[in-house]
Amino acid sequence: APAGGGEPRHAVVVPLADEEPLRYHAWVAGRRAHVHERSGGRLGYLHVPDMQAPGWAQIHRDLRVEVTREGLVVDVRENRGGNTSQLVVEKLARRIVGWDLPRGMRPESYPQDAPRGPVVAVADEFSGSDGDIVNAAIRALGIGPVVGTRTWGGVIGIDSRYTLVDGTVVTQPKYAFWLQGAGWDVENHGVDPDVEIPMRPQDWAADEDPQLNEAIRLALEALERQPAKTPPGLPT
Repeated sequence: APAGGGEPRHAVVVPLADEEPLRYHAWVAGRRAHVHERSGGRLGYLHVPDMQAPGWAQIHRDLRVEVTREGLVVDVRENRGGNTSQLVVEKLARRIVGWDLPRGMRPESYPQDAPRGPVVAVADEFSGSDGDIVNAAIRALGIGPVVGTRTWGGVIGIDSRYTLVDGTVVTQPKYAFWLQGAGWDVENHGVDPDVEIPMRPQDWAADEDPQLNEAIRLALEALERQPAKTPPGLPT
């Protein structure tokens, strides 16, 4: 029975089949808190774990809140690929040309979900396939610099339409990929970062993130050169 009296109650605990989602969201929350703290609240943080439905959902969990800050760090480390990089790049490439000022509410940028200031991407050797492509596109479009290590290097798409009698699947390389600035050479090489920052074993052991720290530094430096866009005051 409860210590303060009352009716006894029974708690039912349902164990998780997989704790990876909890650990992942805790990691994202930790990275975001670090970016907020180290930048004095000026920079937002987004992590894109893949270029599929889960990653598209993940970026929207916090997109509207994080882009209201002055700058944005977009983390695509360990991005598992897929086919939604065009949608992600489309969001990051938006440029504010107007503001909607509703009475008694926070101003909204036009277009919506657009970064107010600099964007810096973070990539690593586990950013692969469409995770390679998104970094090449960010560089080609001049959205911002890429910080980290050279990406995985596998952008030739496969077809998985042939199933054998034992249930296994045969894949064939089918979709070659050319990217501005890299040509055909992302395959078997990856995308080189603008600023190379390796993660050393001692960084992992100390829970340090020099890649993220460099992205924060670059974004704050860019803000000094070009302040973030801000909504106008109401007309008098």
